[in-house]
Amino acid sequence: MTERKTSKTPRRRSREFAVQALYQAALNKTPAPEIANNIREHGDFKNADAELFTQLFFGAYNNQREYMHMIRLHLDRDENTINPVERAVLLMATHELKEMPQTPYPVIINEAIEVTKTFGGNESHKFINGILDKLVAELRPDDPKRK
Repeated sequence: MTERKTSKTPRRRSREFAVQALYQAALNKTPAPEIANNIREHGDFKNADAELFTQLFFGAYNNQREYMHMIRLHLDRDENTINPVERAVLLMATHELKEMPQTPYPVIINEAIEVTKTFGGNESHKFINGILDKLVAELRPDDPKRK
């Protein structure tokens, strides 16, 4: 377990912190800047890519209504059954797919799956993978890697 933890890249840590921040935002009414500041005070944050964290958290947080509308179109279950971790991962990954074309979509999906395995339920990663596969077709229709 320790070895795996030390092998996390700064970008993976940023994604994990973004999911934690989005999770906190979903569960309480703390303002987003305060949540971000609390996350940045975490001892391990020094090993994260702070700029990526900021882009992911605030981008997903500020656009969550739009992103949930997009996600909702691909759900095969009631939206109310999506747990807060799954919701946070989907918001983060949707933002990255939509607004960060420099990151290849297979990387985004893989990272979302790995973050889900860290924080989510046993089968959550399969659900996340299915939704993100559908969103890629919508958000990156001309991506050469899709063909």
